[in-house]
Amino acid sequence: MEKTERISILIIDDEKQFTEELDYFFKNSNYESYETNTAEEGRKILSSHLIDLLILDVRLPGVNGLDILKEVKVQYPNMEVIIISAHGDMDTVIKAMRLGAFDYLRKPFRFIDIQIAIERTHKYLQLQRMLKRMEEKNSLISKSLEEKIERQFIGISPGIKEVFEQAVTAASYPDANVLITGESGTGKENIARIIHYSSARKDAVLYAVNCSAITESLLESEFFGHKKGSFTGAITDKMGYFEACNNGTLFLDEIADMPLILQAKILRAAEEKVITRVGDTAEIRTNFRIISATNHNIEKLVEKKKFRLDLLHRLNTIHIHIPALRERPEDIKPLLIHFVDFYATKFSKPKIQIAEEVFELLRSYDFPGNVRELRNMTERALILCKSNLLRIEDFPVKSSKPIKSAFKDKNQNLETTEIKMIRDALQQSSYNQQAAADALGIHRDALSRKMKKYHITIFKNKD
Repeated sequence: MEKTERISILIIDDEKQFTEELDYFFKNSNYESYETNTAEEGRKILSSHLIDLLILDVRLPGVNGLDILKEVKVQYPNMEVIIISAHGDMDTVIKAMRLGAFDYLRKPFRFIDIQIAIERTHKYLQLQRMLKRMEEKNSLISKSLEEKIERQFIGISPGIKEVFEQAVTAASYPDANVLITGESGTGKENIARIIHYSSARKDAVLYAVNCSAITESLLESEFFGHKKGSFTGAITDKMGYFEACNNGTLFLDEIADMPLILQAKILRAAEEKVITRVGDTAEIRTNFRIISATNHNIEKLVEKKKFRLDLLHRLNTIHIHIPALRERPEDIKPLLIHFVDFYATKFSKPKIQIAEEVFELLRSYDFPGNVRELRNMTERALILCKSNLLRIEDFPVKSSKPIKSAFKDKNQNLETTEIKMIRDALQQSSYNQQAAADALGIHRDALSRKMKKYHITIFKNKD
């Protein structure tokens, strides 16, 4: 039975008229209510319904209500209990509270009294649900760190957990430079922020610079600052990035796009922690850490003489590689749930659900844009969806219908299923191997290897 957002209440009391009146009052007050006059019937209701709140009489036929309280707190630890009695004394109250009762009311009481008690319980249950939702978001970082980096870091895969552990290790060495690599959209700046705000430098500035976005003529001035009058337009003295990041962190995004002419000067600054403003001769000491990031294969750029090897050695004291989203598909579900929750709140669309078929679809998708692409497609889906249930139609990605149908035959083993999927994809794509690979969510080279492994050719078994 699906649980609604309304509070569900079970009343167990030996007085039939009392339980019926209370049940009527609750149902008219928009609660989901059940009532019974015996402990045995109460146990049956508890086992077949999801109950948020139990209103329990201390004295029941053949059983002590406090024994029932002990039992339900073990079997249903998230359920709250309000104890009621016409014969209560202080010892009973104390025992009930020690056993986990949320509140205690003595008969006779007015409906307003029980309403107030339930409202107190309701606020507590809402808080518990909110905390549970936070736990279910699979965030690897604390709430305080989330607030500092102004974003979350979601994942459950071993790969992303290892990345997080490496970031925490890097944070504990605040003078070590860090190189973060990974495809576009994997969250390299997230890691840089986690490192900075988890380190001893967290109270100083973190300055992010996109090396590909600064014109070459201004690069040196931006990094090192300049003296008034040193060039046309230099109307005042200006502090550069290195100086501004004293005791803090300079995050160099797209480091591979930095011109060679500047790389030598960056190397000297990184080694000596001494800079000179453009047009000046005075040396300025500054204590900064460099965290750099790139989506390029920087070692190949070194081979092609487009990036200095000595600068690479200086920048990657600690190297953190973030795997692509397609390499950690188990992270897709928690990320999607997080983004749906975020945009549902932003767009005032509560209670948005996700069909299970959506998770299956997205797990088979290649995600060339990685986490950023998943976030953008989720935002689009929330904007355009016309109901509170997100379906496949709300996520227009390339997928192969034969993949899904192949898994429906539970009698097929893994190898047979994979062969059928490949053949179906080839047939659907008119034997265009690149199109078939795209439909299967794998690279062309991977498809070629599998075709060779299973002796599949485009000239045989086309039906």
